[in-house]
Amino acid sequence: MKHKRKTDSPRKRATTNKKAGLPPGTLVHVGEIRTPVPAVQVMSFDTDALVEAVLPDAAAVTRWQAPHPRVWLNVHGLQDAELMRAIGQRFGLHPLVMEDILNTGQRPKIDDYGDYLYCVIRMFTWHENTRSVEADQISVIIGREFVLTFQERPTGLFEALRQRLRTPGAQLRSRGIDHLAHGVIDTLVDRYFTLVDALGSAAEAMEDEAAESPAPAVLRRINNLKHELLTVRRAAWPLREVLGTLVRTEGGIFSEATRPYLRDILDHTLHVVELLDDVRDLLGDVLNIYLSSVSNRLNQEVRVLTVLTMLFLPATLIAGIFGMNFETLPWAHATHGFWLSIGLMMTTAVLLAAILWRRERRQRT
Repeated sequence: MKHKRKTDSPRKRATTNKKAGLPPGTLVHVGEIRTPVPAVQVMSFDTDALVEAVLPDAAAVTRWQAPHPRVWLNVHGLQDAELMRAIGQRFGLHPLVMEDILNTGQRPKIDDYGDYLYCVIRMFTWHENTRSVEADQISVIIGREFVLTFQERPTGLFEALRQRLRTPGAQLRSRGIDHLAHGVIDTLVDRYFTLVDALGSAAEAMEDEAAESPAPAVLRRINNLKHELLTVRRAAWPLREVLGTLVRTEGGIFSEATRPYLRDILDHTLHVVELLDDVRDLLGDVLNIYLSSVSNRLNQEVRVLTVLTMLFLPATLIAGIFGMNFETLPWAHATHGFWLSIGLMMTTAVLLAAILWRRERRQRT
């Protein structure tokens, strides 16, 4: 189910129409503004020390000098073109890379620019109250001495990784920058397992609803969940190619010591895709259960109506016969003729009900 937003929402939406006719590399934000004021957090470290800083604007990014050789810069909010341009110039990024970062509708991909890699990974947040997912684009740039991450909004996704980096003597400090990049990608892929668990739990809950109360609202929820699952699967499927490219690339930014960890992430990604396929099959079974439950309920209702019709049919026949305009009808002039005809109707209905009940009992046994 897609979130419906009011027209007076503080979030503003940019469209691709703004880019029409502009030259390639023009920095125009395309997507939803999810962070009112962009924030830049940078961590500079080596094996023995770490320094953190917050860069409030483009001028601060330009002036900032890294006290240590390795840098992790994270950005929340992508709508400030000047800030993004300053970051791109500071780290020597291609204009097309910066343009793709600001376009939040990218599919997962990886581009090799020689001195650095540009990766796009889509991340999802599960909303239990609406049983829907909210998508975020995470852009990751991996250089030989820096990692840059760009997020649409703060999610706390990398906080555990930051805590590991802050710990004195941590492996993230002693190993190369590629190990930090592995940690970033591994965190993003692990988030998919949490999402798949939520989707699976929602599908199992709908299975019970479809069997016990197959209402039209349940069918709408099944179709909405299928749509959300398809959205996640479209993001997870090309992610396999991104990880596969990182694993197959030799002599690049990732060292041989880090390559086995990348293969492990690739295995996790393949597992995620398989789990999503399992949930998709489960939703197909849930839909079949819903249709079977609706058909069974309809059959039960038709059966009850049929029994009632059969019970009242003899009474209708008797009433029709005694309602004919003939002088020679039996009991037409009898004192208790009316009650005799009513008794005949009731007796016939009781006998028919007993026959149907006995037949039903034999079928059940």
